[in-house]
Amino acid sequence: MSCPVARLPLLLAISLLTACGSENDTDTSSATSSPVAAVELTPAGPADPLAPVASAIAPDAEGCGSHAAGTPGFIACEQANFAKVSEAPREQLSNPLFLQRLTAQSLSNSLSLAERLRNDPSYLPFSTAGVSANTPLTPLCTSWALPCVGDPFRYPEVDPFYRDEAEVTPVVFYDRECARLSGRVWRPLNARGTLPAVVIQNGSVQAPEPLYWWMAQAAVRAGYVVLTFDPRGQGRSDQQTPAGGQGSNANPAVFWEGLVDAIDFFRSTPVQPYPHNLSCAGTYPTPVTAFNPQHAVQDRDRLGLVGHSLGATGVSIVQGYGAPGADPWPGLIDSANPVDVVVAWDGPLAPDGRAAGGANGNLPSLAADARQTTAYPAFGIRVPLMGQNGEYGLVPLPFTEVPDRAARLGPFLAWQEAGMPVIDLTLRGSSHYEWSLIPGFPASSWCPEVRDGRCRGGWGRPLAEHYTLAWLDRWLKRPGERGHDDADARLLDDARFRERLSFHFDSRRDFPQRDGQRRRCNTIRTSCQ
Repeated sequence: MSCPVARLPLLLAISLLTACGSENDTDTSSATSSPVAAVELTPAGPADPLAPVASAIAPDAEGCGSHAAGTPGFIACEQANFAKVSEAPREQLSNPLFLQRLTAQSLSNSLSLAERLRNDPSYLPFSTAGVSANTPLTPLCTSWALPCVGDPFRYPEVDPFYRDEAEVTPVVFYDRECARLSGRVWRPLNARGTLPAVVIQNGSVQAPEPLYWWMAQAAVRAGYVVLTFDPRGQGRSDQQTPAGGQGSNANPAVFWEGLVDAIDFFRSTPVQPYPHNLSCAGTYPTPVTAFNPQHAVQDRDRLGLVGHSLGATGVSIVQGYGAPGADPWPGLIDSANPVDVVVAWDGPLAPDGRAAGGANGNLPSLAADARQTTAYPAFGIRVPLMGQNGEYGLVPLPFTEVPDRAARLGPFLAWQEAGMPVIDLTLRGSSHYEWSLIPGFPASSWCPEVRDGRCRGGWGRPLAEHYTLAWLDRWLKRPGERGHDDADARLLDDARFRERLSFHFDSRRDFPQRDGQRRRCNTIRTSCQ
């Protein structure tokens, strides 16, 4: 999910304590108060290799996972494993290049917010255009400043990606209740023909859009057209609707209802303009984008979803509209569900309520709490799923007992029982922030080196990127397109990433190769071919 800005000083203090070697962690377990959490950050670039990078404190995990609780072997393995969760904050604090760039980008982002408010006062509360309920501090990461910057090397001011590799177009569109959503459409600069499409959805509480740009950049480089956006109550989207409808964790439905709206916008064209802009016309003086400006390069028969935390719950639900016994597809552009594949980072949900628990660590997660009180739509299992889970969750604490090795596998088993292709991976030494890293928050290494103006290397993010792209390529790429022919091989690249998989929890797969051969394994880390 995410964490509250109000508790940011506490989280930073926690990160500093872990950096000094104390037992500690990450986020919060309250749906209404958690720091800037579900944010994301990671290094990339054509020269940013995905090859495993040795961690300065990475233990030799041989034999770990086989020791009884309380034994010297268990204690040694757990101490070394848990220490990885403090790698990222220690690296950041010791790197003046990173800190300087973070400070500069934080100031730049604050100035851009001030400029937006000067140009369009309707983003402030009690404006002449209505009640937006936004303030300079809400949504919590509306400034994109301080830890909400994410990876400070991925902004147009300093990243040549925006000049040399991509065309990125800012967009604003209304959701179904007339809240303004802020986002971007990304495409390869010299794209030819039509491309498969991907929508990336943030985590909750606060996970502003820039913190997932690492995946947007990776997908563009792999030949996709991409939509990133801030759900209602997140980042630079409206906190609430004109009628007072809330966003973020106060209304978890925005992570599936708003995702359907975003898909409608992504698939809109001049012939089929985005319908909610028409029904909400005149709500605010803010100019909105009538239709997807990159509609011409989008292959409308190929759509994938990627989501983190409560966003992962959202993609799990949205993929399942229209399945037998499920609610029908609620979108207004397509007559049937257009989603072909999903990747759920630390938060997949099965129709029967089984959850991965990866966001939980040793404590209840925001998602788990929300599941007790949230009425979900009826959804089914209709497309391939990849789940990726964290070991230590929102508020990392070391294990004192041997955990249930199958504790993360609820959605995997549901998909497998339904006969649908599925992979589930749990990252070793990881927190909930492997996919939404935020400076100062507990996570494994994601910026061990700044070289050529960007972060290089890392532990969890390279694995997440490798397998996410391979899974999307497996189900969305066509013969002759980059990534089609070797997608199966990349999904089976155990030797490259095996050491980064949890020895506490099983990682499994069950999917067919393109040649029809079934690839099924219950213990990828130790015994799969």
